[in-house]
Amino acid sequence: MVHAVYPGSFDPLHNGHLDIIRRAGKIYDRLTVAVLHNPLKGANLFDVDERVAIVRDVVKHIKGVEVDAFGGLLADYMRRVKATVIVKGLRAISDFEVELQMAHLNRQLNPSAETTFIMTATRWSYVSSTRVKEIAKYGADVSKLVPPAALRKLRERFDGLQAG
Repeated sequence: MVHAVYPGSFDPLHNGHLDIIRRAGKIYDRLTVAVLHNPLKGANLFDVDERVAIVRDVVKHIKGVEVDAFGGLLADYMRRVKATVIVKGLRAISDFEVELQMAHLNRQLNPSAETTFIMTATRWSYVSSTRVKEIAKYGADVSKLVPPAALRKLRERFDGLQAG
């Protein structure tokens, strides 16, 4: 049984993330969406508990997918949960350059962890959590970019966000 981990901040989860989750969930026996708490990354729009709740709500009907939160090194988390595969989504060449370095570092820190890259579907290749937050902050409609659970939280956070 292959246990894979899809790590990220997911602040907020968007449809590109969901595309990767669905596809990785079909490949691996067990997929953990691991929501990162990284105090070095700066302020998040949503705290870890809120992000975990959003992801859980979105993936609750996807067989073999679970959600967890972690802090610290991904290599250590992988050992702790006995996972052997890291899943990373790629939108562009620039993502690959960064993720390739991280894959090598993770492999150095945990030789039993392999990284797999899944290309995001073309229709979501332009979506990022940063852009979703920026657009939502200005009250524009992001309903086509995020799952309903994320949209609800964004509307709560940014009072006056347009309905889809």
